[in-house]
Amino acid sequence: MSRRVLVTGAASGLGAALVAAFRARGDDVLATDRVAADGIDLVLDITAGDDWAAAVAAVEQRWGGLDVLVNNAGVAGGGRIDRCTIEEWRQITEVNLFGVVRGVQAFTPMLKAQGSGHVVNVASLAGLVHPAGMGSYNATKAAVVAFTETCGHELAGFGIRASAVCPSYFRTHLMDSMQGSDTALGEIVKGLVERSRITADDIAAAVLAGMDAGEDVIVPDEPARQAYFLKWADRPAYDAVMRAQATKLQQVDA
Repeated sequence: MSRRVLVTGAASGLGAALVAAFRARGDDVLATDRVAADGIDLVLDITAGDDWAAAVAAVEQRWGGLDVLVNNAGVAGGGRIDRCTIEEWRQITEVNLFGVVRGVQAFTPMLKAQGSGHVVNVASLAGLVHPAGMGSYNATKAAVVAFTETCGHELAGFGIRASAVCPSYFRTHLMDSMQGSDTALGEIVKGLVERSRITADDIAAAVLAGMDAGEDVIVPDEPARQAYFLKWADRPAYDAVMRAQATKLQQVDA
């Protein structure tokens, strides 16, 4: 059966890949992004409450309801503890956390009224494991994971599911949005993204498979699964890996 799907951040990267994957399954997709672009059906700035209200109205007019809300839009960022400013913390939180919260709040009344729906919030492996130098990004993505779990519990009685997506590094244009004054950290992360063999299409396919399987936390790639497994299976080994990475980061400016 064809589903009615709204995807944020759909102009490129994982958002565009998710739109293509849903449509390949026969779903009807409303592709949104903060700027008008080819393939975008609706301009939606996830930090603007009025834009979310307009999105709800557009969905109501177009379909009369929504089956899947995909909160994908986000920005990259981070910085070492003494280099990431409070203003940078505010900026990344406004997008990566509050953007998700606004979307869920906007559509929850519709989903409750129809007694069904699936909220899919794209977090990151950084929401599950927490490397050095990424405090602000880690915190926002961990918050998305926690918020999504809360949604799953709170909305289950209304027939609504919630899933958090936690990929590792994959090739995407996300680094174009990299924010922060710790430029050395930015270059390291950019290198990790560019060296990844995983594509946005790979992640999108795994997201749909995870949704089909009813997974509350979708860990869509093998590097992410290995890192998450190490954390809960052997915490001392996990800590050793993370602190070795932190030591390398300290040497960047030496």
